[in-house]
Amino acid sequence: MPQRTYHNYTVYILTNKPKGVLYIGVTGGIDDRMERHIEGKASQFTSKYKLKRLVYVEEFQYIEDAIAREKKLKNWHRQWKINLIEQENPEWKDLYKPLATDPETSSG
Repeated sequence: MPQRTYHNYTVYILTNKPKGVLYIGVTGGIDDRMERHIEGKASQFTSKYKLKRLVYVEEFQYIEDAIAREKKLKNWHRQWKINLIEQENPEWKDLYKPLATDPETSSG
């Protein structure tokens, strides 16, 4: 796996359906975190409401910036969060696409 010069941290919003229950989180590994959400193993809240649809993402180089943004979004009114999602993703499509398998590590 190639070495990164910096790490990407992601602030993300999950839902179960358009304008449904919203969950805001932050992670240093969106693929791993999404797999846990999909399997229902990430948190009781996301499991209870079946929050598996990734509808919004923001990337940050520094964890401090990502955490500050997550806290800010969590304090927003619900409609502001919906407006933010719909600015970038008006159809509430699932934005999660797992990383493709590296052909060099696959042995068929």
